Parts: sequence; structure tokens; C-alpha cells
Amino acid sequence: MAKKPTRSDGPTGLELLKQDLKSGQFGRLYLFCGEEAYLRDHYLQALQDKLLDGPARDFNYHRFTPETMTMQTFSDALDALPMLAQRTLIQVEDCDLSRLGESDRETMAALLSDIPDYCTVVFVFRTVELKIDGRQKKLKDALDRGLIVEFARQSPRELNTWIRRHFRAQGKDIGERECEFLSFVTGGSMTTLSGEIGKIAAYASGDVITQQDISAVVIPVLDAEVFDLTDAVASGDYETALQKLRTLLQLQQEPIPLLAALGSQMRRLLCARTAMNAGKGEAGLTELLKAATGRAPHPYVLQKTMTMARRVTDQFCARAMTLCLEADARLKGFSGDDQQTLELLLLNLAQEVQRG
Repeated sequence: MAKKPTRSDGPTGLELLKQDLKSGQFGRLYLFCGEEAYLRDHYLQALQDKLLDGPARDFNYHRFTPETMTMQTFSDALDALPMLAQRTLIQVEDCDLSRLGESDRETMAALLSDIPDYCTVVFVFRTVELKIDGRQKKLKDALDRGLIVEFARQSPRELNTWIRRHFRAQGKDIGERECEFLSFVTGGSMTTLSGEIGKIAAYASGDVITQQDISAVVIPVLDAEVFDLTDAVASGDYETALQKLRTLLQLQQEPIPLLAALGSQMRRLLCARTAMNAGKGEAGLTELLKAATGRAPHPYVLQKTMTMARRVTDQFCARAMTLCLEADARLKGFSGDDQQTLELLLLNLAQEVQRG
């Protein structure tokens, strides 16, 4: 059975899974979770290919969704012997273990505590959170025998390496700054990136990918669009900011999420001004944003935010937060025209920039 990671300085669940895939010695229970869907699906496919490599693949593969999963069907799958293979694979999608009734919880704990040695069970958490309630001792003990593999978002450095490797497979090269820009405008999702890299490589005429190549092909995520809008505001370019806002609304972007993204960037500017006043610069901003969000800021966001912050004042940042809160109250109060509310906000922000 695969070992469960127990120390922060020891191998991660993903590293242990890689060891199992390399050795061919598989555990009886895996729990796949985390927000990076590309990695989760990649390693799930790798697990399927290793365990179901034979003519009776379909016979030895049992997949359950919330609609098809019952304790009886799960038990039957556990009892099904492999045909023309060493093992069977049971894949359980989005089973909310924390919401099982008492009877099902007891049954699940018993079944997971006695998984046959010819069977591997993998719970895949896509939209449901993996929660193990310590008060449900029998189920927790059964789950603790398995290996939790968390597919977290990659760090900027890891993502840059991955992006560069995939471009080189397409016969192209790309610099670090361009990698950072690409991961920013796509939201950093490897699933999205995997599709965009092929399109960019096909579009680019040169051997080295440029920011212009990326901008010509990729449709930016909302945060990236609002980032550019805020940049225009901080530069005092009200007309450009207004045009970007109207374009986003024409593309059916909802006003409240749009305002939320704008407010988030204004908070970043306030944090940047605080860091600058303390003489800490980018390091100080990284510290503040990591404390607020639980993760280090994207390098592109960090650098551009510091550049914007040098063009505005503390007074602007404080006033901008108040204006965003007032606009939020108007939008959520369903009073007036949403587009007019957002356009007025941009006008007021532009005026605050001019006041200095």
C-alpha cells in the first residue's frame, strides 16, 4: 500500500504516486483532490493506463458518479475479480464523504478497511471538497490508510518551466517574462494553457514567442482585463479605461464580479503604497498579499502593481476603496443603471488620480 505523507519535509502525495507509477506497485486507496484539473486528469489517466493495460480493460474498470454510486454497487465492484489482469480499478467521482448518512458511513468505513489486494480504489474530488471529519473515527481511520494526492496550482517557476517545455515541443522558444505574461492572462490554469500554447505556436511567425503573439491569440481572463483597465485609470487615461469597461459589458461580463476584480486591484495598490512607505518595496508587497490571500502574488501582478503604485498617492488609494464600496452598495441595492454606476466609478477614480 502506498505510504501516506506525514511530514512537511518528506515526499508529497504526488511524489509518492509517481513512485508507484514507476515501480508498478500500487496502493489500494488513493484520494485525488486539488484545483489543478490538468495534473489531476493527467495522473488519473496514467493510473488507468498502468492498471488497465490488457484486453479486458472495460471489464476491470468500474466508474461511479454521484448518480450511480450506492453502497451495494460499490461493494459489488470491490468483489469483482480481475479478468486477464492483475488488478481492477474503481474510480469514484465527487462522493461527498462528509454528507453520508450514518448507515452508509458505517458501510463505507467497513468496505474501505477491507479493500481486496487485487483492487485499487481512487476517489476523485472535482467539484466536491475532500473533508475528513475526525469525529467520524471509523471512516477517518479507513481513509487514513490511503494516499491523499493534492494537485495544487503550480508555482510561477514550475509553471514557467512547464510552459517553456511545451513550446519547445512545438519547435518554439519563450522567455521568462513572456511565460509570466501568458500564465497571467490565462489565469494560470494548465488546462487552459495546454490549449493556448498550440494556438500561439501555430500563429507565431518567429522561433521565439513574443508578448504580441500572445496578445493576438489569447482572450484574457477577467482579472487580466480589469488589470489593464486599472492600469489605464492609474495612468490618467480615462477614455481607454472607459472603452475597456464598455467592451467587457458588451461581452456579457456581470457588473458585480467586474467590480469585485476592480476592487481587488485597488486593494493591491493600497498594499503596494503601504509597502513603499515602509521602505520594503516588492518584498513588502509580497508579504502583505501573501498574508491576505494565503499565496504569493503572481510575478507579473507584483511588478505591474508596483509600477502603478508609483503613479498614484496614498490619498488616491484610500479614496478609491471608498468609491468602490459605494459602487458595490449601489449595484447590490439594485438602484439605478449598472453600467452607469461603473462608468461613474471610473470617472471619479480618474478625477482622484488628477487631484494627486
